[in-house]
Amino acid sequence: MQTALRGRQHGYSEQQWSVQSLHVAHSPALSRAGSLRSSASQQSEGLSSDQAHDEDDLDRAFGAAAPPLSKKEEEPDVEGYDSDDSTTLGTLDFSLLYDQENNALHCTINKAKGLKPMDHNGLSDPYVKLHLLPGASKANKLRTKTLRNTLNPVWSETLTYYGITDEDMVRKTLRISVCDEDKFRHNEFIGETRIPLKKLKPNQTKNFYNCLEKQLPIDKTDDKSLEERGRIMISLKYSSQKSGLVVGIVRCAHLAAMDANGFSDPYVKTYLKPDENKKSKHKTAVKKKTLNPEFNEEFFYEIKYAELSKKTLEVTVWDYDIGKSNDFIGGVSLGINANGERLKHWFDCLKNKDKKIERWHTLTNELPGSVFSD
Repeated sequence: MQTALRGRQHGYSEQQWSVQSLHVAHSPALSRAGSLRSSASQQSEGLSSDQAHDEDDLDRAFGAAAPPLSKKEEEPDVEGYDSDDSTTLGTLDFSLLYDQENNALHCTINKAKGLKPMDHNGLSDPYVKLHLLPGASKANKLRTKTLRNTLNPVWSETLTYYGITDEDMVRKTLRISVCDEDKFRHNEFIGETRIPLKKLKPNQTKNFYNCLEKQLPIDKTDDKSLEERGRIMISLKYSSQKSGLVVGIVRCAHLAAMDANGFSDPYVKTYLKPDENKKSKHKTAVKKKTLNPEFNEEFFYEIKYAELSKKTLEVTVWDYDIGKSNDFIGGVSLGINANGERLKHWFDCLKNKDKKIERWHTLTNELPGSVFSD
């Protein structure tokens, strides 16, 4: 788990932002995408400090960034590859399903066969770890339970990533690593396989039976700017009846861990710019010790419809700390000056009065020009 308090590296402090919250009742419309609390992600977040150190050591030894694929490497299908080297590491049986409507990627780890023995007894204590590439944040790693003393483990365990967009399915790769857990030494890498998500068709389960490979080459030019801070689901609706914008902060997924325990205590702030009097600030409740908080809160901005095209909605996620400055986790800006999904979300809101539009957005490390003091 990530333990570094990296939010301070960007020079943000709690005093630069701020604050009033309006809590509303939980509504089915706000929770269409389902619960974020998969047993797998909770299990991965609850690792001991020793295990977390082992995870860090493995990542340092084998790299966290996906190497750029050449056209030659992209052409062959991922199933069916074989080599003398890889077969000695074992094979992995798993399936993947992209639930497009709910923006979820379900990864079912079925079983492995013929794993390489890693312990003195000729067996291993295997577990499987998932990691979405590119993206160095430890919050996007999920792992199965560990099975003891076996070279043919059967997990039958489903791990789920939430907040996955069509854009992610085009550009991201799923790295699946099989490792041996060791109580007295560092965990050991057994083998891995990588699946470009563009191989999947929406809403169709795809089965894989892959030979594990040695660690793929490390990309030495890893760009830290690709490190993700997490995802946030936001709903927008312009209410003709109330003559105002309703902003819903639904939930976050895979937030960066800002505290030493491998978690964060997140809350969300919204701000409608420009606003010289700074009266548009709102803040959700703080959710303790979680990287996948559910907020289901709405904020109302009284504003004429014609004025919306001149406004920018700034949404920031913070880690609450007692007795010191809160840590900036990430943010996103929606409005006429945004681009991609952020611009499309804003336009869809403007074009569809009185209709609630929900979208997932990737948090960025910085919001250019957003720094201000209260």
